[in-house]
Amino acid sequence: MQMLARDLMHPEVVTVPPSVPAADLTRMFADRGISTVAIVGPEGALQGIVTETDLIRRLTDEDEQPRAGWLARLLANPNIAAERYVRSHGATAGDLMTKEVVTVRPEDSAAHIARLMEEHKIRRVLVTADGKLLGLVSRSDLVRTLVEPASRSPANLSDEEIRRELLAVMRREDWASTGNVAVGVRDGVVEFSGFRHSEMVSRALRLLAENVPGVKQVVDRTLPRPVVFGP
Repeated sequence: MQMLARDLMHPEVVTVPPSVPAADLTRMFADRGISTVAIVGPEGALQGIVTETDLIRRLTDEDEQPRAGWLARLLANPNIAAERYVRSHGATAGDLMTKEVVTVRPEDSAAHIARLMEEHKIRRVLVTADGKLLGLVSRSDLVRTLVEPASRSPANLSDEEIRRELLAVMRREDWASTGNVAVGVRDGVVEFSGFRHSEMVSRALRLLAENVPGVKQVVDRTLPRPVVFGP
C-alpha cells in the first residue's frame, strides 16, 4: 500500500512565533542542529517557514557584487528586490520567513509529496489540517518508502491478471503506446512483440514490466520499426 503523509511525518517540528529575534532564531538553528523552523501564530495557525537556506541568504547578500547596469536596474522589479532585502536583513522570524509554504494533508500519498518536492525544488513539506501544523516530511522520509520490507513477496496473480495490470500501467504512460506492441504473459514471464519506438523506450518498457507484481522475467522480441519510403 502507498504510504501517506501521516505515516511518514515527524510530529516534533520546532515552532516559534513571528516576533522571535533573528539572532535568537539563528542560534537555535546552530545549537539544535535543525534545518527548519515553522512560524506559528497565537492559535497555532501556520504563518510561514524559515529554513537554513533563508539564513544563508543573509550571508550571500553581505557579499559585495558589482552594481548592475542601468538597463538591468530599469527592468528589475523593485518589489522582488525589496522583499529579498527584508528577508535577508530582517530583525525577526516574521521578516525572514517564507509565507508561501508548500503543505500537504495527512492523507496525501508519498508519490504526491515527491511530485511537489520536485516541482517546487524543495527538501521538505509541512503537513497541516485546517491550517494547523501536524508535522513535517523530508526527502529522507520519502527515501524510506523505496525500501521494501524483506518479508514482502510478489502478489499471487494469474497470467491474465498480470497482463491486465501491465496494460493498465502502460496506458498511464504517454511513451508506452500499446498500439504497436503486443503483450503476452505465460507462467509469470512477460513477452513483448511487435515494433519498438526506440531502444530507450524498450528499456523503460522492460523496467515498467519488472515492477508489476508477479512478473518473473521479461522477454523483449520487438523489432525496429520499419522505414516506409514514399512513392
